[in-house]
Amino acid sequence: MTQIEYDHIHKCIVVTPVEPPHDDDFELWSTLFLHSADVTINEYSGGADRHQVRFTYNQQSFNLNYEHYSQSIWINGEGVDADHLLAALAYYLS
Repeated sequence: MTQIEYDHIHKCIVVTPVEPPHDDDFELWSTLFLHSADVTINEYSGGADRHQVRFTYNQQSFNLNYEHYSQSIWINGEGVDADHLLAALAYYLS
């Protein structure tokens, strides 16, 4: 089961899956992870060592990030209003 934890100090949501996705599978993994009636995926971008999915929740923009080398996955808000929704988003995704 994927662990979802809101880090209020760093203003992000830390996502810890049982098994991290492979680079080639991150777009599919993120689509399944974010699949919900209240989440809209807007854009995917991938690079050599980092991938990002921009999405909307409750009319605010967020980004889901995956860093290949550390196998870290986290969600940031894009703006102050989005940052205030991070705890609610973490609860919603869990």
